[in-house]
Amino acid sequence: MSEEKTYDIKVRSYQFSKAIIKFISSVKFDRLYFSIFDQFLRSATSIGANVVEGKAGSSRKDFKNFYNIALKSTNETKYWICIIRDTEVAETNKEQMNELLSEANEISKILASIIINLNKDIA
Repeated sequence: MSEEKTYDIKVRSYQFSKAIIKFISSVKFDRLYFSIFDQFLRSATSIGANVVEGKAGSSRKDFKNFYNIALKSTNETKYWICIIRDTEVAETNKEQMNELLSEANEISKILASIIINLNKDIA
């Protein structure tokens, strides 16, 4: 991901979605594995979609719920990255996969930090 990294989760998750879309569109894979790549795309783009929906939420509880969903989607995305990287479902660059995994880990940490701070504010 060549774009400047930020701690703004909305921007960061949008950039991540773009990187995943670009990655998937460049990979050649057998039709048998379509569902893996489809679910990978869905979980990765769901992160930003839930962040945006959370920011537009009508309550603090709404905000927190959507951020929790975004965190779960990030964890699912990490799973798919590892499956694709560690199996032969497609010819991939392991270094590129590790970069995507690293970015997913960073996004996960940002989301977890936001959720922890929300819990402190509520308590």
